[in-house]
Amino acid sequence: MLKQKTLKGSFSLFGKGLHTGLSLTVTFNPADENTGYRIQRIDLEGEPVVDAIAENVVDTRRGTVLGKGDMRVSTVEHGLAALYALGIDNCLIQVNGPEFPILDGSAAMYVQKIQEIGIEEQNAPKDFYAIRRKMEIKDEESGSCITILPDEEFSITAMCSFESKFINSQFATLDSIDKFATDIAPARTFVFVRDIMPLLDANLIKGGDLDNAIVIYEREVTQDKLDQLADLLKVPHMDATKIGYIQHKPLMWENECTRHKLLDIIGDMALIGKPIKGRIVATRPGHTVNNKFARLMRKEIRKHEVQAPFYDPNEEPVMDVNRIRELLPHRYPMQLVDKVISLGPTTIVGVKNITANEEFFMGHFPQEPVMPGVLQIEAMAQCGGLLVLNTVEEPERWSTYFMKITDVKFRRKVVPGDTLIFKVELLAPVRHGISSMKGYMFVGDSLVSEATFTAQIVKNK
Repeated sequence: MLKQKTLKGSFSLFGKGLHTGLSLTVTFNPADENTGYRIQRIDLEGEPVVDAIAENVVDTRRGTVLGKGDMRVSTVEHGLAALYALGIDNCLIQVNGPEFPILDGSAAMYVQKIQEIGIEEQNAPKDFYAIRRKMEIKDEESGSCITILPDEEFSITAMCSFESKFINSQFATLDSIDKFATDIAPARTFVFVRDIMPLLDANLIKGGDLDNAIVIYEREVTQDKLDQLADLLKVPHMDATKIGYIQHKPLMWENECTRHKLLDIIGDMALIGKPIKGRIVATRPGHTVNNKFARLMRKEIRKHEVQAPFYDPNEEPVMDVNRIRELLPHRYPMQLVDKVISLGPTTIVGVKNITANEEFFMGHFPQEPVMPGVLQIEAMAQCGGLLVLNTVEEPERWSTYFMKITDVKFRRKVVPGDTLIFKVELLAPVRHGISSMKGYMFVGDSLVSEATFTAQIVKNK
């Protein structure tokens, strides 16, 4: 089982803000398990903190802006993308102003610092959310669309269409998150010359220059107008007849602009709050549709607060019914686990197919067959027993017995035709033959019942 991760130590980066032009310092610190990403404005009274989640995004027009009350912090996406892509789950980020420094316009410096300081594994399990069905969100006004499809890993394809003859359509793909540091992180932000004047008029991009952005000059303007713009940006005058890219450092890739769009998607997906297993296909992405999608994902996750394990009936079981009978003393009609499909040091997943011929349906109830709740708990406990017995030598010589059952919840009926999937986790190591476990039972993707129970394993005489 993969564990959560945080930084081994703290690091700081210094630079100017893209929009404010202020000199800023951002510091990334280790954080406790299950903290997630949190951002603190240390320059404000009370040093307020905002959780970096999609619901706290208050503006997406020129970057992702998080807010809480009067507090605002913008241009967070590059730093969050680096944390997410490098597998860091918990981090406290402190900044002394209203935005993160733009640095070189990419996530490369964040990645470099994270790699230098190191990553530390924590004790809590990493909680992935696996995509089980296609989900999609569209922005009719912009023509943007983000689709996510089931996949065993996390991957993204971004397709961009710019209103430009010079740079029209591009696509970029990240098939493995392990390639983020080399293939995506160095991609810089970009801006069209035609958009610079409106941004300056809006009192933005005060810190923009040719060292932290790719400037695209693709619609010829008069020499006077281009000279005026160069003076505002404090850069040398350029020939107004020469269309092309304007920056001090050459393009790293022909599709660098779309790679940067892909980087932004990852930064905005970090606001989901959980690492995702799925394939994202983004058409004309932008921060607005990215945030709408992240909010959709958070709603989906809340609907499935505990996600059902994946079950492929075609795969060979880890334990079949014959092996289960060797370990458990239960027999018909009390054997309530048909097979085990996953078994780890602290977690087990089992399966039970409910048929109309189950003996308990004769009296519960003849006109409305419903599986008794007590037997649902018994089935989870049997699955937990197999997990605990897996930790002792000669498991065939041991039996498990209930000592305590708490926090029992039943969410829907279990009826003939249902396939039950049990997931049982050890809450603490087995000590003196006593084990505490949390059990969940699912039908399809729906959580049906759950319970916490304590059991004792006893050697048979």
